Amino acid sequence: MAAPEGLLLVLAIFGPVLGIPLLLVLGGRQAERIGLVLLALGLGVAIAIATTVIRRGDALEYVLGGWAPPLGVLLRADGLSIVMLATTAVVIGAAGLYARSDFGVPRGMPETRAPLVFWTLLLTVWAGLNAVFLASDLFTLFVALELLTLGAVPLVSLSGRAEALTAALRYLLFSLLGSALFLLGVALLYGSYGTLDIALLAERVRVEPATQLAAALMTVGLLTKTALFPLHIWLPAAHAGAPAAASALISGLVVKGSFVLIIRVWVDALPGVATPMAAQLLAALGAAAILVGSALALRQARLKMLIAYSTVAQVGYLFLAFPLASATQLGTAAWTGGILQAVSHALAKASMCLAAGLITKAIGHDRILDMGSIGRVMPTTVFAFGLAGFTLMGLPPSGGFVAKWLLLRAAIEGAQWWWVLVIVSGGLLTGGYLFRVLSRALAQSDEPPGLRSPLDRRGERLVLGLALLSIGVGLVPLASLSIVHIGRGL
Repeated sequence: MAAPEGLLLVLAIFGPVLGIPLLLVLGGRQAERIGLVLLALGLGVAIAIATTVIRRGDALEYVLGGWAPPLGVLLRADGLSIVMLATTAVVIGAAGLYARSDFGVPRGMPETRAPLVFWTLLLTVWAGLNAVFLASDLFTLFVALELLTLGAVPLVSLSGRAEALTAALRYLLFSLLGSALFLLGVALLYGSYGTLDIALLAERVRVEPATQLAAALMTVGLLTKTALFPLHIWLPAAHAGAPAAASALISGLVVKGSFVLIIRVWVDALPGVATPMAAQLLAALGAAAILVGSALALRQARLKMLIAYSTVAQVGYLFLAFPLASATQLGTAAWTGGILQAVSHALAKASMCLAAGLITKAIGHDRILDMGSIGRVMPTTVFAFGLAGFTLMGLPPSGGFVAKWLLLRAAIEGAQWWWVLVIVSGGLLTGGYLFRVLSRALAQSDEPPGLRSPLDRRGERLVLGLALLSIGVGLVPLASLSIVHIGRGL
C-alpha cells in the first residue's frame, strides 16, 4: 500500500464533497467558477489514479485512518474502477461545461437559486459515483448509493414543473425500495459471516440459503436502481423531466453505478453463489429490455422520450455478459464487452442528451415530426447525434461495435446462439428509431425551422466531442482493453 498514491483515492471522493460547503459559503454567483475548477482537478485525479494502477499492474489500495478491515474502511481502485472513474470525470465535466448556459449567473443579473442547487447536486452525484467505484465493503457501498440518490433525485425536479416533481417522486420511491432491499441483503450477510469487507467475505462465503437470499435481495435492489426491465418505469419520466445536463448524468452515469455494484456482489463478494440459471435470468431480463425498450423508442413522439427508452434498451446489453462470462472460457472477453458497452454508452448517451437539449433550446420543442430540415441550421448537433447513434447501433469502428462484437464472440463460442439473435435484433431496432430522427432532421424543406435562440457553439463542440470519444473508444487496440481486468483476478 503506497500511502501518497493511495491519498489520490481519498481525494477522488472527498474533493467534490469538500467543494459543497465552499459553494454554500460563497453562493451561486461563484458556483460555476468553483465547480469548473473542481471538475478540472477531478479529471486530473482520475487520470493520476488510472496511470498509477496501470503502471503498478495491480490494484491501488488505501486504508482510511490506518484501521485495516474488518474494523476500518479500505478504498481500492482496480481496472474496473479506473475505467469508470475516467468515464465519469469526462461525462460530468462535459455536463458541467454545457450547464454554464443554463445554470450560470450572467454578469449584472441578480443571483438565483438554480445555479447553486445545480452545482451542489452535480458534485454530490460525482462524489457518490466515485465512492461506488472505490469502496470495498458493502455498507460503505450502501452509503455511496444513498449519496448518489441524494444528488440524482433532486436533479430531476430542477425545473419545478408538476410533471418533473411527479417523476422525481417516483424515482425516489423506486430508489428507496432498491436501497431497502440492498440493505436487507447486507444485514443477512453480516449476520452470517460477521464482515462486510468484500475480500474477507469472498473468503468466508458459503453457498447456503441465507447467502442466496441475500444475493437475490441485493440484486433486485440494484436492478431497480439500474432501471432494468421491468423495473424501468421510473426512468423515462425522470429523463424527460430533467434538464439536459441532468439527463446526461442519469442516463449516462447514474444507472451504471448500480450495475458496477452488481458485478461487485456477484463476482467479487459472493463468488460461486449465483447459479448459471440466475445468470441466464439476468440476461433474459436484459434481452427483454433490449427488445421492449427499442420498440417503445420507435413509438415516441418526443426526442427526449425516445432517448430515455433507448437507455432502457441499451442497459439490457450490460446483462448479457453474466451468462456468457460464467458459461464459457471467454469470461474476460465477455466482461470486457460488458464494461466497454457501459463506457461507450455513457459517452454516446451523454452526447445525445445534450444534443436534445441544444435542439430544444434552439427551436423551442423536441417534437420529432416538427424537426424537419433542422440539420440545415444545426448541422454540427445533428452530425454528433448521428455519430452517437452509430455507437448505440454497434456500427464499426465505434466503441459500441467492439463491445457488441465481444459479446457476440462469447455467445458463439459458448454455443448460446439465442443471445446472438437478441444483439442483432437490438441493433436493427436501434437503427429504426435513429432513422426516424435523422430522416426528419435531414429532410429537404423550402423553409428550415426558425431559431428561437442563438446557437450554443460551445455546447455543439461538447456534444461533438463526446460523440467522437464514443467512436474513438472502438479504435483502442484490443490488447489495451485488458486494463479493465487489472487487480480483478478474472
